[in-house]
Amino acid sequence: MSTSTEAPPPTRSGPRGLVARATDLLRRHAAELMRFAGVGGTAYVIDLGLFNLMYLGLDWSYWWAKVVSTIVATTVAFAGNRHWTWRERRGSAAAHRQYALYFFFNGIGLLISLGCLWANAGLAQVWPQYFDNELAVNLAANFFGVGLATIFRFFAYRTWVFRHPPPLAEALESA
Repeated sequence: MSTSTEAPPPTRSGPRGLVARATDLLRRHAAELMRFAGVGGTAYVIDLGLFNLMYLGLDWSYWWAKVVSTIVATTVAFAGNRHWTWRERRGSAAAHRQYALYFFFNGIGLLISLGCLWANAGLAQVWPQYFDNELAVNLAANFFGVGLATIFRFFAYRTWVFRHPPPLAEALESA
């Protein structure tokens, strides 16, 4: 039995605890999230514009239009995230290593977007009046696909691509 007079720390369980944890997480990472959103917003406009130019304007297949627009937008986003969103995390990491990881995780993000296009194509077989049109393709690729992929990419970038440099003591020990 404990003889301490201190009350135990409040537990964060249940819906109220989840909201408190989410609020705390947002508060701690607000600046980082805002920079990520700014870079991502710019890349999204590029992705959306190129996708529609190629798909609707140049009559490309929506699969190829999404692949090319994502590659171009990814290159712009890499520069913005490396030099602005996570500039303090660059450390001595080589840009080519970060770029390779960045494209790897964007490849997964692209697969998420293509998965949404694939789902839309399947739904178009069942309900063509709702899913076999330019609006449905755009929503699948650029709303659901990009939205789900963005959530994945944020955590992948901050965890594996733009990691915190190791503290000086750890860096000296490993040298």
